[in-house]
Amino acid sequence: MTVLNLGSENPWEPVVGYSRIVVRGDTAWVSGTTALVDGAVAHPGDAAAQTRQVLATIERALERAGFALADVVRTRMYVTDISRWEEVGRAHGEVFGAIRPASTMVEVSALIDPGLLVEIEADAVREPAA
Repeated sequence: MTVLNLGSENPWEPVVGYSRIVVRGDTAWVSGTTALVDGAVAHPGDAAAQTRQVLATIERALERAGFALADVVRTRMYVTDISRWEEVGRAHGEVFGAIRPASTMVEVSALIDPGLLVEIEADAVREPAA
């Protein structure tokens, strides 16, 4: 079975050696995604807006690989301040409320840029092609 690795313009991918999304068969894994846009933190200080930005980036990566948000079966949310869980959770719920993937949210001490408040990973499984 072939593995498809799709990158983005993220400057850390070639340095660290990872892909934005990896697809094997009918399963896709989206790497930790932040609200970094064109090298700058989008929506500084706004955890909900950063979450929406992250989820839009994840959606684009999934679509590029032939998946949809409805295929997401698991997300992992890393936040720098767990007391802001509701802001992040509500924004996540705007996208995944009907899909209801398995999900985890944990606090981390820091992300790669101090302005980033949330990072999200996603796993997706699509129906096999007939």
